[in-house]
Amino acid sequence: MAENNNASNYNDFNQKLKDATIMMVDDEPINTEVLQIHLEDAGYKNFVVTDQSTQAIALMQSSRPDVLLLDLSMPEVSGFDILKIIRSDSNLRHIPVIILTSASDSESKLKALELGATDFLSKPADPSELALRLRNALTVKAYHDQLAYYDTLTGLPNRQLFLDRLDWAIKKAQRSGESVAVLHVGFSQFNEISVTYGHKTGDELIKQISERLKACLRNNDVVTRGREDEITNIPARVSSGDFTALLVGMEHIESSSIVAKRIINKMSEAFNIEGNEFFLDTSIGIAAYPVDADEPESLFSLAASSNAYAQEHGMNNFQFYSDEINARSSERLKLETHLRKAIQNEELHLFYQPKVDPNTEKVTGMEALIRWISPELGFISPADFIPLAEETGLIVPIGEWVLNEACRQTKEWQQDGLDGLTISVNVSSEQFRLQDLSQVIQKALKRSGLDPVCLILEITESMIVGNPEQTSETLRQLKDLQLSISIDDFGTGYSSLSYLKKFPLDELKIDRSFIMEVDKDADDKAIVTAIIAMSHSLGLKIVAEGVETKPQLEFLNTLGCDQIQGFFFSKPLPKDEFPLFAAKMNKL
Repeated sequence: MAENNNASNYNDFNQKLKDATIMMVDDEPINTEVLQIHLEDAGYKNFVVTDQSTQAIALMQSSRPDVLLLDLSMPEVSGFDILKIIRSDSNLRHIPVIILTSASDSESKLKALELGATDFLSKPADPSELALRLRNALTVKAYHDQLAYYDTLTGLPNRQLFLDRLDWAIKKAQRSGESVAVLHVGFSQFNEISVTYGHKTGDELIKQISERLKACLRNNDVVTRGREDEITNIPARVSSGDFTALLVGMEHIESSSIVAKRIINKMSEAFNIEGNEFFLDTSIGIAAYPVDADEPESLFSLAASSNAYAQEHGMNNFQFYSDEINARSSERLKLETHLRKAIQNEELHLFYQPKVDPNTEKVTGMEALIRWISPELGFISPADFIPLAEETGLIVPIGEWVLNEACRQTKEWQQDGLDGLTISVNVSSEQFRLQDLSQVIQKALKRSGLDPVCLILEITESMIVGNPEQTSETLRQLKDLQLSISIDDFGTGYSSLSYLKKFPLDELKIDRSFIMEVDKDADDKAIVTAIIAMSHSLGLKIVAEGVETKPQLEFLNTLGCDQIQGFFFSKPLPKDEFPLFAAKMNKL
């Protein structure tokens, strides 16, 4: 067993080294191309490359590489200049630098060593020697980082590394327009338990707390220095019994309350240590960029202050530093409570927007759109409750209800004489990732008796480009059911043409933003014309959303657009109005 564990640990460590980000600076692109080929053969995959030495420092600051391969002789800014700047920058000075040089004189090497070079490689580099030197440099760095930046008891980042990650996250958020939150997590009884039962028990309690905290975040792995898109939610141990979590990539700061509640619920379970059960009360303070502060130290301090404020309001609760955010969070919690009861209380309803053939102006199908009408809160916009449902996981049961109800209603209308109608149902990213999605759909079809060819599942571009292998398998399973797959809001996401050929798709829906001025704006005309021509050449049907005027309809009809949705024909209709509209349009 020990041998297996050692092998597993070695493999994990080896993989972490291979995940390192390698930056190369050389004014001769052919040199970096050859080096990258050698390193890719050795299993490395993350590279930052430039032949402009003037851009090297800025690239390093934004990408934070794990190692730098640096040429010495370059115009404008030499390798010596770059090395000097690196070693004087507190955020970069720890990065190992391997000098690549054709110079053989000892004076150049000595100067580079004095400036902080880690190692040397002569050009042209031997592939085996390159891989060995690189691995040695990364191994030493990993060991140094573990000692300098990680808590020895839990393996979590310490305060120094946490603040470094926070600084990086703030800079990224400044460019993306997203929010960053810092959660300071404290426990009232920890010191008392540690004193009463001893430090051994206290240490074990800390370990168990850290494991639970990591499990509450979206990504369990502690982040090391890597690519910019690898910044994830991370916990850190910042004092004897306190922890801090960094949350990134949030559109709304209030969303951090979901993580806070998850932590509180998880920590409320008993901790078992050597036959003894311990219970902890948890308090969480939350401070956020850009609402509260824009400096790492300030955010860190404000989160701690908010934690003290949370303790004053009773344990097992969280508080935001901002009163305004606290109020919004309270409203959000109230909305979530009502949403959890909405299905069983029959407060959710489906409206149906007709899909019309622009040539015949007959209704060929409809899209199911969910609406929430609460007896207490009134009408709640989907823009308010759908994001909340996605964040809390409620979108999965809600989505299943929508699927079942839409299939049932469509079958009922078909039996009443509205033959040939198709029903389009939106699938959320959370549903799409479910392993049993095809089984859920199969049950809905069987329960309703609806022919699978009448069902169209609408997914977004972002859902299918992240994991192509998993996407292919999921789409294959869905296509085996004989239903159709539609890409919703086409043109607003990745708009990569490759997946249109790679995946088994049936339909594209042009986003309404391209339709609003399509009869007037030359760019929109060109875009829509190209999308329709391309889609038809690939055998895909086209649906235009947001059609509101006759000129828009006429233009789309001349291009051979297959179906139209929009207020020109009808707004989304409740279930008692839709069959009347469809019968009238189809002259039944």
